[in-house]
Amino acid sequence: MGTRKPEDIRTVALLSHGGAGKTSLAEAMLFDAGLTTRMGKVEDKNTVSDFDNEEHKRQISISTSLLTIPYRGSTVYVLDTPGFSDFQGEQICALRVVDSAVIVVSGVHGIEVQTQRGWEGAEEQGIPVAFFVSKMDREHADYDKVVGELKESFSDRVAPLFVPIGQEASFKGLVDVLSGKAYTYKGDGSKAFSEGPVPQELEEVVSSLRDSLVERIVEADDELMMRYLDGEEIKYEELVPALRKAIRQRLVFPVIPGSSTLNVGVLQLMDLLVDAMPSPVEMSPRKVLAADGTEKELAPDPSGPFYALCFKVMVDPYVGKLSFIRVFSGRTTADQGVFNVNRGEEERVSAFRLMRGKEGEDVKEVVVGDIVAIPKLEKAQVGDTLSSKGQSLKFPPITFPKPVYSVAVTPKSRADEDKLGNAIHKMLDEDKTLSFVKNPETGDSVLSGMGDLHIDIVLSKIKDRYKVDLETRTPKVPYREAIKKSAKAQGKYKKQTGGRGQYGDVWFELTPGERGSGIVFLDRIVGGVVPKNFIPAAEKGLREAAAKGVLAGYPAVDFVCALYDGSYHDVDSSEMAFKIAASMAFKKAFMDASPVLLEPIMNVEVTVPEECLGDVMGDFNGRRGRIMGIDSNGKLQVVKAQCPLAEMFRYAIILRSMTSGRGSFTMEFSHYEETPAEIAKKVIAAAAAERKEEEE
Repeated sequence: MGTRKPEDIRTVALLSHGGAGKTSLAEAMLFDAGLTTRMGKVEDKNTVSDFDNEEHKRQISISTSLLTIPYRGSTVYVLDTPGFSDFQGEQICALRVVDSAVIVVSGVHGIEVQTQRGWEGAEEQGIPVAFFVSKMDREHADYDKVVGELKESFSDRVAPLFVPIGQEASFKGLVDVLSGKAYTYKGDGSKAFSEGPVPQELEEVVSSLRDSLVERIVEADDELMMRYLDGEEIKYEELVPALRKAIRQRLVFPVIPGSSTLNVGVLQLMDLLVDAMPSPVEMSPRKVLAADGTEKELAPDPSGPFYALCFKVMVDPYVGKLSFIRVFSGRTTADQGVFNVNRGEEERVSAFRLMRGKEGEDVKEVVVGDIVAIPKLEKAQVGDTLSSKGQSLKFPPITFPKPVYSVAVTPKSRADEDKLGNAIHKMLDEDKTLSFVKNPETGDSVLSGMGDLHIDIVLSKIKDRYKVDLETRTPKVPYREAIKKSAKAQGKYKKQTGGRGQYGDVWFELTPGERGSGIVFLDRIVGGVVPKNFIPAAEKGLREAAAKGVLAGYPAVDFVCALYDGSYHDVDSSEMAFKIAASMAFKKAFMDASPVLLEPIMNVEVTVPEECLGDVMGDFNGRRGRIMGIDSNGKLQVVKAQCPLAEMFRYAIILRSMTSGRGSFTMEFSHYEETPAEIAKKVIAAAAAERKEEEE
């Protein structure tokens, strides 16, 4: 393809709720650009952007796919992102590196949860947005209703640029509101259409929409605005550049109706991307961080220093690791290599690869605006800044949502155990919404992600790629133990077995502390009844015993322990004896101080369509949850609640079932509070049974 000119580059993310038709739209764009001879179908497992085995198996997008599309003398980089909340990390990364977004909205279902997320992400990045209302040929498709929803939920600057000709099965084309041209398609999937005047039945609608569109467009140009307010008719030739300016300045969010499977409206969308969306050099400077943490700006200057952001890492079974980068400044060639600012290391580059799904074309040079993959960069990770030696600016880190679904994993065999570390390390490199921790309190190896589907796919990849078979179960809840009243107890350890014996004697007073205060140890010894050199041993014995718990083996927390009395033996006392005595005193006092089990409480935010609100609230009541508030977000409802972690492990599955996949949630730790007595009894009994089993 040669070197691309920055002014002729466009970068766009396709965003939507799952099933709205992003991948089908991407197929139509490739076909209309002459890059494929026929459009693939998701159900036939032959689309360019869904090429992973897991995508074929499940018939959904699970990873962002890069499509390099030459069109009308421009290079359009299209990032086809997944539409399910389990893979929202992919969408977050894509939005960090594009200059515009197309939000695909189903003409049948309208705004859904991930539609909202896509809009919010584009808003956060401050990039222009166009809406493609898909599936206009389907039964119950309603363009006017969807446009109304977009205006109500997102912005009154949403403006139809085109209106559909025909409805549902009779949908056959669209009318350009500004030019008054009608484009009627053959409807056979080819890109062939004929131009004509506005159909008579649409003349009034188009005229009305044109007036309101012109009103929005002239806001971008002071001179046009003055002439418009003076009642002057603004010519079409003057409105076109003003429209481009209005879209780039986010004064207008254009809407286009279409059908990807019939290939209607796709060419008009592609023309809009090339004609109206900004090139990289027209974008505002990006925020970067200097070595001392101060914020600076990096201009999109082709002559400036080379700077790029790694936003995706993919492990290909055949070519190995691919690091996807977006160039934000300057240019470079493969023979110069790259310097990873975050890691402080230089790496060799064999080539830069222009990707189209899993296929690539190697080029030797990249320039500002390019989105390419680099094979076999060993050190680069998602969020890393790549530059040239001597440069020190860094792009701010990419912020990912916290995992909401966890499983405890156990290797099936010793061989699996040996290979697990490497497999997990590779998966964590590739997917930053994934976490893997060994919980020292419960002993569980916990794999966490954005939902059960996410984890299921990760486990499948680990098995297929790295031949590691893992068994899963629900993780143990990291309970805590605490006390409700004060108590005193003596711990006396005395052992005589011939020769030197063991002697340690302490008195502890335990007092409840503030929640979250941990363990406070006070030395109140008077008169040297416990020598100074044994007091650290007593504290150590206390803390070690507290870590193992008394009721059910969970850490004891949030209490003050005062060592106020004791005795010693000149010959037999030792640090070990005082450690054991302290452990004994602690356990006795703890059991006398009204011990309770504490459970972790989570802050939960659930976003659902309005019709699912009652079910979600009722379900929380059954989970011992507390509704803290309900906010409206357009036609979506956001339920804020607090709920015990023990009740949330399978919530991702339950929510999907309750909302038919249209709900999503986030969750983070809030605090610990007392576990209800009947539940605490079961937990304590289960812990006792487990201990007995281990002893046997």
